[in-house]
Amino acid sequence: MSSTPHDPFYSSPFGPFYRRHTPYMVQPEYRIYEMNKRLQSRTEDSDNLWWDAFATEFFEDDATLTLSFCLEDGPKRYTIGRTLIPRYFSTVFEGGVTDLYYVLKHSKESYHNSSITVDCDQCAMVTQHGKPMFTKVCTEGRLILEFTFDDLMRIKTWHFTIRQYRELVPRSILAMHAQDPQVLDQLSKNITRMGLTNFTLNYLRLCVILEPMQELMSRHKTYNLSPRDCLKTCLFQKWQRMVAPPEPTRQPTTKRRKRKNSTSSTSNSSAGNAANSTGSKKKTTAANLSLSSQDVMVVGEPTLMGGEFGDEDERLITRLENTQYDAANGMDDEEDFTSSPALGNSSPWNSKPPATQETKSENPPPQASQ
Repeated sequence: MSSTPHDPFYSSPFGPFYRRHTPYMVQPEYRIYEMNKRLQSRTEDSDNLWWDAFATEFFEDDATLTLSFCLEDGPKRYTIGRTLIPRYFSTVFEGGVTDLYYVLKHSKESYHNSSITVDCDQCAMVTQHGKPMFTKVCTEGRLILEFTFDDLMRIKTWHFTIRQYRELVPRSILAMHAQDPQVLDQLSKNITRMGLTNFTLNYLRLCVILEPMQELMSRHKTYNLSPRDCLKTCLFQKWQRMVAPPEPTRQPTTKRRKRKNSTSSTSNSSAGNAANSTGSKKKTTAANLSLSSQDVMVVGEPTLMGGEFGDEDERLITRLENTQYDAANGMDDEEDFTSSPALGNSSPWNSKPPATQETKSENPPPQASQ
């Protein structure tokens, strides 16, 4: 019986790195395998362009690489960006390393919307040193990688926490120099610190200064400014971001549509409010009218009258919509209000205004324009 890719016992021609639960042929472990092969293809003539192409193939443009370990003077943690990653790998070989590869054992994968995380608690960085003599160094720790979930499968974050390391010297060398105490004393000394050469450690210390200067270097490369001018512009922009006030939060407003014929009613109401601005009694009444005119009511035409329910049938009306109404008339005689049967004894119109206030306006108020 022939097996299919959906069969758990399916033997893939791509090797053990192909699994049926992912739509991509290339797995994260296989990407590490490809990276090891690329590192082994390095030659002595590999320049900065070769290392930059290596980093472009396996790392994202905004990738970060973090190393955590503990030295004699305490724990250390270094994080470098994408522009410094090529130089980091090149310093490993410049420190006397002839071969470099990573071994992942019992790694765990977790899939997200746009990334794949690989957590390997038993990762080993194996380096072979040819100077001062042949030595194999196994640096063990935990490696956490985050890959982009696309066809390129490049690394977004690289975090390697070093726990321990071992330096292995072949027995043949020990037997060859068994009678030479100076050579034996030299073989007993470590050639690395936590699996890293002094050349790489010095570069990581230098990255503490180089990493914040990436913005200055990028600005110098883009605008061809002098280092002093680059520093001035970067500091000025940083100062602007610090002192810039936050944007005020705008209150959400509800928008309503209004008919064209409501424009005239709104203008008439504002004209009526302007006409009642003189006189003590008229001032009070005009203030009440102006306050009431701010109360906007939205009504819709009844469907029985030919209208349909919806935003198109809504219109804005105010308290003063009658275009034939004169806002100044009826304000002089107090009896017009007190004699109304609709007002009770507790109505505010029954109270007399103070004697100190004027009861008449010297200038008659203007008529509301139609």
